[in-house]
Amino acid sequence: PLIYKSITSPRDVIFSNVLVKDSIPYWLGMGKDIPAEGVNFSGDWKKGMLDAKGKEILPAHKNARYTMRLKELENCDPRLNDPEGVPVSGIIYGGRDPDTSPAVYESLSWAHGVFIGAALESETTAMTIGKVGVREHNPMANLDFLVVPLGLYIKNHLKFGETISRPPRIFATNYFLKENGKFISQKVDKKVWLMWMEGRVHNEYDSIETPIGHIPKYEDLRDLFQKIFSRQFSREEYVKLFSIRVKKLLEQLDRIEAIYLNEVGVPEAFHYQIHQQGERLMLAREKFKTDIISPFEFAE
Repeated sequence: PLIYKSITSPRDVIFSNVLVKDSIPYWLGMGKDIPAEGVNFSGDWKKGMLDAKGKEILPAHKNARYTMRLKELENCDPRLNDPEGVPVSGIIYGGRDPDTSPAVYESLSWAHGVFIGAALESETTAMTIGKVGVREHNPMANLDFLVVPLGLYIKNHLKFGETISRPPRIFATNYFLKENGKFISQKVDKKVWLMWMEGRVHNEYDSIETPIGHIPKYEDLRDLFQKIFSRQFSREEYVKLFSIRVKKLLEQLDRIEAIYLNEVGVPEAFHYQIHQQGERLMLAREKFKTDIISPFEFAE
């Protein structure tokens, strides 16, 4: 509703999971006022206002979002609708993971990137039916939309990378690492991870190779935080966000391996990636004699 009030021109902005009342969605230009229940039009929600059942009326659903035309963005690529298409330089996979994966990392290869996407786990959110916070396997964050068997889906991904001269780089992100029940990162920090990925695509940053992929160097993130947010990014934060948690990663690998052993038609090349990731993790644990390895250890 705040966005609705701030945008006065008749542009195409559609709200999802926000302005739905009695199963009726509302959007700009539909010719009807948005529901007034729980909101005053000075732009602030009436805190503490209750609905007919005595529950507090929230300003939006927990999974609220809105959509708009890309051309509304000042930095929209002028080749957006180029019939020749534009190169895809990177693919990002990510889920809600409170205790295992680093904040951002890059795959070791295309095949390894397919493994990263296919091994994705994520905690359920308010957009799902059932209990929130349950860890579920969700390959490529796309399981609900698969129209072919999972084994064939992975086979097609692997084959695609072999048929093009410059396959996109594959990244993984995790904005949800926690310590003592609280998020380690701030919500806006994802901009730094995105700028690092963009820089990797253009060969602007080196990286540190770990058993699960390439992670950023501390100095690069420190400079990005200073440039973007004028904020100090400490070595302690870096260690919390980019340590390799071997025990947790091996436990995750066991879960993924069990799932794919029961899938039909999974390529041997994919099982090889599972095996190799496990080998690299166990070798690292043997070398550093710990289950949580600081990123600075790999940098030396």
